[in-house]
Amino acid sequence: MGSVLRDYMARMDSDTPEKALDLVVPDFHFHLALPGREATGRSKEDFAAYIAGRNAVEREHVILRHSIDGDLETVYGYVSESGKPTGSFLSAAVVTADGRMARYQSYFTTAYDLIDPPR
Repeated sequence: MGSVLRDYMARMDSDTPEKALDLVVPDFHFHLALPGREATGRSKEDFAAYIAGRNAVEREHVILRHSIDGDLETVYGYVSESGKPTGSFLSAAVVTADGRMARYQSYFTTAYDLIDPPR
């Protein structure tokens, strides 16, 4: 099985982030902890609304560490906007047998880096 989180982040960073919806199940549950706010949902439609509300910037998720243990996939990395690192993330997903995300949790912070990104 490939990495659904790598594929998901590449789609979210593209000009068509809505294609990330192809990687989630209909009753997808998610929780995103972002500086100053959180986003939580319990369906693919909730996630579509989250994607539609994101600000359009030149963003890239750079994965520094990746792990798969059974149906749990995790990644750690940093986000770069217009080529400049802005913060780090730790994300995890429960992956179905057909390679889609059933649950997703992500923590993004601008205050602390577990592994230093290039500066």
